[in-house]
Amino acid sequence: MSMLAKTGERPTEPPDTGAGPAAEDRHRLTATQGLAALSLDAMASVAYGPESIVLVLAAAGAHGLGFTLPVTLAIAALLAVLVASYRQVVAAFPDGGGSYAVAKRHLGRRTSLVTAASLILDYVLNVAVSVTAGVAALTSAFPSLYGDRVWLCLAVLVVVTAVNLRGIVESAKAFIVPTAVFVGSILLMIVMGLFRSAPASTAAAHGHASVLADNATTVGALLLLKAFASGCSALTGVEAVANAVPSFRAPRVKRAQRTEVALGALLGIMLIGLSVLIGRFHLQPVEGVTVLAQLADASLGHNWAFYVVQFATMILLALAANTSFGGLPVLMALLARDNYLPHVFGLKADRQVHRHGVLALAAVSAVLLVFSGGDVNTLVPLFSIGVFVGFTICQVGMVRHWRQERSAGWLGKALLNGFGAVLTGVATVVVTATKFTEGAWLIVLALPVLVLAFEAVHRAYGRIGERLELGRVPEPPRRCHSVVVVPVSSLSRLTSKALTAAVSLGDEVVAVTVAHPDAESLRRDWELWNPGVSLVELPGQPGALGRPIVQYVRDLAEQHPDNRVTVLIPEVEPAHIWQRLLQNQRGTVVAHAVRRDTDAVICRLRFRIT
Repeated sequence: MSMLAKTGERPTEPPDTGAGPAAEDRHRLTATQGLAALSLDAMASVAYGPESIVLVLAAAGAHGLGFTLPVTLAIAALLAVLVASYRQVVAAFPDGGGSYAVAKRHLGRRTSLVTAASLILDYVLNVAVSVTAGVAALTSAFPSLYGDRVWLCLAVLVVVTAVNLRGIVESAKAFIVPTAVFVGSILLMIVMGLFRSAPASTAAAHGHASVLADNATTVGALLLLKAFASGCSALTGVEAVANAVPSFRAPRVKRAQRTEVALGALLGIMLIGLSVLIGRFHLQPVEGVTVLAQLADASLGHNWAFYVVQFATMILLALAANTSFGGLPVLMALLARDNYLPHVFGLKADRQVHRHGVLALAAVSAVLLVFSGGDVNTLVPLFSIGVFVGFTICQVGMVRHWRQERSAGWLGKALLNGFGAVLTGVATVVVTATKFTEGAWLIVLALPVLVLAFEAVHRAYGRIGERLELGRVPEPPRRCHSVVVVPVSSLSRLTSKALTAAVSLGDEVVAVTVAHPDAESLRRDWELWNPGVSLVELPGQPGALGRPIVQYVRDLAEQHPDNRVTVLIPEVEPAHIWQRLLQNQRGTVVAHAVRRDTDAVICRLRFRIT
């Protein structure tokens, strides 16, 4: 059991190789870098958010499409509420965690675990949806690649994972240019479209069948709610900044707040601008062509600028997975600190990377990509439900926060959060109900399963803490007679080094060897060498090492219960990694058997060959 299993203690981090906080800050985010590293999910959602609204309203014909802008304005209002709320969350919870931290403090342990589970599901699905959507854009441009879409998805996932393993700052630097090109091209498209009285081109939609319903003239409240809920997929990723506050440079709260506001402003402007263009050009959704592509065609013309928008969209969709890699490992680290996930997720590499969280996210996402066959339509029905659960719980938690704090203007802030909770709560119910049979039932099932898993980990750490008697004053240390057992198979420099280390560690040293064809020769050489350590030959089958040594250690423990038995295993450390394939792995076999079946201390002596 690792020392990190000591319940109640925070996982320790390896020391930074630099000179204190200034060195650590080099591996943290500025506001601009945070916008690139943590906003890709939200930014890329403008590629499918307005389209989700249009596709729902198309069921009511051209009359229904007239409600695109009002629905978008309602979503933008909710976005403003969420940005204002999460800006306050950043200040109130500077250690990160976002919705999880709010729920933990104000709504109780179980509710916080539901929030954490919902965010984990959303982050994992975001990776899968973003990667598949980006690859779908690529295969739309190059149909010959369609059959290889799963491998393309996995390749993109490997690239994004590799960049994030180098540090969140490195990922931010790598993604600043694609983010800037995408945002710049969308804003240029909106500005150019506003100056046009008619579409510059309709070539992109030419020859494609319209999906607009015929002879529909009424728009019901349920349809508007469904359009609102579908369009709210554009809001996923808004919470990522609040979850990753510790990743920012000092003053991290102010930088994170600036990033949150900038994200909300850019996202709101793009969503409203695109919706205005949809109404201005009387756009109708068609099969096989995205709404964004039609808008680029109408605003910029069917020229190089059109292809720049498409290419930038494809790149950003594929890289939008980076938001999850920035937010989820920090959330997992907080859960590990609270003993709800293995403590290994709380460790950081020397680039301030939660490496194990990054690798776990990549592994689960890869399984989802293979399971879905690289088809984005298989994953979309599962998307956004988790994040709305988190939104709603966070808003309710912030209402309680303001009621308890009662600082200046607390009533207005509480009303704002309460209004947001109602909106996101309605969106959660509508999205879940409308997508339940399309796969949303998996999320409804996965949420309690994850919560039960968190509880199981927590109980395990609690039992470990009780056995270790954490929080109590232990009995004073006392000296025990120490017996060191050294497995040997031949005389060599490695044997000499092992015995030297053994006599330095213990009061009594015993070398043991398992019966083999050269045992008689070894015994003669041992007597000639006369190292001052007795050699015991253990009965056993040739090549069987673990069981005879385990039995000998057990016999020692039974004969002398007060003795402390240590098994020192000498091993060769080759100069090159590939040379490890040439080793016989005896040390690993013995160590595994002794650890599994005895209470002996295991010491593995590495002899490096240069």
